[in-house]
Amino acid sequence: MADTMTPQQKIALICENLQEVLKPEIMEDIIVKQNRPFSIYWGTATTGRPHCGYFVPMVKIAHFLRAGCRVKILLADIHGFLDNLKAPIELVKFRAEYYRFVVVSLLKAINVPIDLLEFSLGSSHQLSEKYTMDIFRLSTLVTEHDAKKAGAEVVKQVANAPLSGLIYPLMQALDEEYLGVDAQFGGVDQRKIFTFAIEQLPRVGYKERVHLMNSMVPGLAGGKMSASDPDSKIDLLDTPEVLKKKLKKAYAVPKEIEGNGIVSFVEYVLLPVSALKTGGKGRFVVERREGEGEALVYENIETLKEDYRADKLTPQLLKSGVANALLEILEPIRADFQASPAWQEIEQKAYPAPEVKKKEKKAKDKGNKHPGVTKGVESQPDGHVEGKQKNEVNLGSSAEQAMQNLDIATNKI
Repeated sequence: MADTMTPQQKIALICENLQEVLKPEIMEDIIVKQNRPFSIYWGTATTGRPHCGYFVPMVKIAHFLRAGCRVKILLADIHGFLDNLKAPIELVKFRAEYYRFVVVSLLKAINVPIDLLEFSLGSSHQLSEKYTMDIFRLSTLVTEHDAKKAGAEVVKQVANAPLSGLIYPLMQALDEEYLGVDAQFGGVDQRKIFTFAIEQLPRVGYKERVHLMNSMVPGLAGGKMSASDPDSKIDLLDTPEVLKKKLKKAYAVPKEIEGNGIVSFVEYVLLPVSALKTGGKGRFVVERREGEGEALVYENIETLKEDYRADKLTPQLLKSGVANALLEILEPIRADFQASPAWQEIEQKAYPAPEVKKKEKKAKDKGNKHPGVTKGVESQPDGHVEGKQKNEVNLGSSAEQAMQNLDIATNKI
């Protein structure tokens, strides 16, 4: 397909549905004047289980490949460990392998050839002597304030944060040089790291790159879709029953488009995926029950938004249509997983089931032979008592004292 496209058509496809492009003039120079393949990397920290939000970058990676770009996918294992221990060091290797299985299956499911796709493991270059020296060089130039600001939208923010969160953006910037690419692609939440890379890499003798940013799709509960929040996302391997249940509870205010993750998912995933699979225009179909009219068919997002604002397309109808379309897309991914013992084995190693702690049996308090005083005293072998409340039960050390404490007068016997 790329062979039949003009340079301007390639640039248009690369930029389609992106929210922002930094340094587009560099891309134009490479594609138009230098007339060579444009190289891009997309990185993902191998932490929680990949979810349906990953379709958003996969759609763009499909566009890059169709435009003749060379695409590298960085499985950032060390980044996952650095980001406040989101991925324990013992598990990052297995999680990187799990992510590779997922990405390949995702791209296959949306009909994308992957012969121009290359995978790279972060630790394969990030542990080298030269890379380490470059980290040291950057660390002498970058202030704590700038490093913290760069990672503010990406690195988990906690009180008394570990130093690793400051190293994270330095490494992400350097990866552009060590992967030998012309551009880095990511969500708009990466913007501060991208501008950081543009500012800092020339200070250690490396060139500026292009930065491509897609919009962030809101989660099911509103806000950012997160791998660490099970209520905000749909796992790629969720069963149909779980998927429908999550969508049923999803945040979707009638007639409101802003912050509506379901509408955004149609815009940035379902319509583009449909176009990729058919090679033509995307289509999103919402079936209606008998007596409610014919199915609603959408070939562009603006018509869908108009119908949603007018309440012709209700939240219930929208959720039903999304569930049906998503189940169709996910079916081959689940089939790949079920047919691959290797993928299943890696899943168990990457995300082991949490250990169930057995409740410790507490020793029963059998009492202390002093009715009415069950706490604060303890009987000793010789018969006397010890504890905070011993004065309340102590009868003395002699018979006379005991008689007095019991208020028994010998002359009344």
